[in-house]
Amino acid sequence: MRFFAILLSLTAFLAAPATAAASPDLVSVEQQLHSLMSDKSADVGIAALDLNTGESLSIKGDTPFPMASTVKVAIAALYLSQVDHGQKTLDDTIHGQPVRSLMAKMLIYSDNHAADILFKDVGGPHVLHRWLVDNGVHGVRVDRTIAQLLADRRDLWDTRDSSTPRAMVDLLKRIYRADLIKPESRNYLLALMAKCHTGKNRMKWLLPAGTPVEHKTGTLDGLADDVGFITMPDGHRIAVAIFARGGSNRPQTIAEAARAIYDGFKTLVTWQFRPALTAQ
Repeated sequence: MRFFAILLSLTAFLAAPATAAASPDLVSVEQQLHSLMSDKSADVGIAALDLNTGESLSIKGDTPFPMASTVKVAIAALYLSQVDHGQKTLDDTIHGQPVRSLMAKMLIYSDNHAADILFKDVGGPHVLHRWLVDNGVHGVRVDRTIAQLLADRRDLWDTRDSSTPRAMVDLLKRIYRADLIKPESRNYLLALMAKCHTGKNRMKWLLPAGTPVEHKTGTLDGLADDVGFITMPDGHRIAVAIFARGGSNRPQTIAEAARAIYDGFKTLVTWQFRPALTAQ
């Protein structure tokens, strides 16, 4: 019996997904985040990446979490990709509504009806999922429209319409680097995300006043998400994804995690670029 127990344990270990280690200079920051999150009742997944240096960290970075409305970033990116390829324009109208208005409603106010109009126009969940995979974005699943997701029975551990924190950050990175959409489309998307009206008590809440943030929130019963970009004082942008399910005080948890990420990356930059001491 003991042999079989050991065998089962070994099998489970080998089957578990590998978790990427933090960049060496960010190990202490990741440890601080681990300690901070260990006191929270929510199940939290975090990933962050300096888009200039490639330094990164994650907590449960390869664990799927429901995307909720953060999927709207991907919907917008696919529509803009189709604009870039001459299939659509931002001056189009759908059901009598200007696309620019639908985009603004979807990204600034998280309007679900506007999102599903654009979702249908780009081809729906299957087309969006296929587009992400074909462009090398793995770890993001798109299965349902927003209306379908909301109508289904809630299961916060359902892997449908989910993303791992690291996969979401990878999507953000590819958007920022204009791998998925052209620079003009990226700038348009980020300008809308900078106006995000929802989640004022999440990623932005505890950051220093005036810190530029382009983000998109997601919310379901028992779930709070926030993903996007934080610009550091030196101009570096940090791509961040924070998912929190279950437990309590999820917005507060996201805000504290975002501030810890900000402070950690700021300290790293300060340490890396401080002037060398010279002998007197």
